[in-house]
Amino acid sequence: MRTRLTLYATAFVQVLLVSLNTVLLAHKQIAPSIVCAFLISYVWTFNVKRAAFGSNIDKIIYSLGAACGSAVGIYLAGLIL
Repeated sequence: MRTRLTLYATAFVQVLLVSLNTVLLAHKQIAPSIVCAFLISYVWTFNVKRAAFGSNIDKIIYSLGAACGSAVGIYLAGLIL
C-alpha cells in the first residue's frame, strides 16, 4: 500500500510541476521555469521504472496521480500569477 501511495504522490508531483512549468513558460518566467524543469526531471527518475514495469493497477494509480497533479498544478499556477 505504501509503495502505491508513493507512486501516486510522485506522479502527482511530477505532473503538478509540468502544469506549473507550462504556465511559467507562457509568462516568460525563465528562472523559475528552469528550476521547475530540473525538478520535473528529478522526480521522473523515481517514476520511470515503477510506472513502466508496474502492474496494471500501478499504471492506473500513476495515471490518477498525474491527472490530479495536473489539476492542482494549473490551480497553483493561477494563484502564483
